Amino acid sequence: MTESKKILVGKIVAPQGIRGEVRVQTFSERPDDFRKFKIISSRFGTDDFKFVRVQPSSSVVIAKIRGFDDRNAAETLRGTELFVERDALPPVKDDEYYQADLIGFDVVRDNVNLGTIACFQNFGAGDIIELNNGDMVSFVGATVDTATKTVFVR
Repeated sequence: MTESKKILVGKIVAPQGIRGEVRVQTFSERPDDFRKFKIISSRFGTDDFKFVRVQPSSSVVIAKIRGFDDRNAAETLRGTELFVERDALPPVKDDEYYQADLIGFDVVRDNVNLGTIACFQNFGAGDIIELNNGDMVSFVGATVDTATKTVFVR
């Protein structure tokens, strides 16, 4: 049996309404994917998360979590990260990848190795690679070579 990795797929950003629903910022390709996810969180059980609806033209979904039944309770969930097991995600095509699978890849610009990928960040203007040395570089326009485990950035 292989050790399973957790993949960050969303974060609770705010309560929604007065009945304990929450707004979830999604990091998945399609917010509607949350219908299929078995969400993992240290704040509640895996069967407690219920997808409610997708906000039109948005990466936000509305969810209900069992045991959080009013706005004040939902407010305590703000900032909670939501995960799925890596093994639960569908396999990728040859020209695709999950960002989580790029952790540890070398990052190269103009034939200079800048470091290795520690994680990805997104503050609203596009994905940013955080390197193991603390530097950050834009992932926008990057080329990924999975065979050599290298990401080429501009």
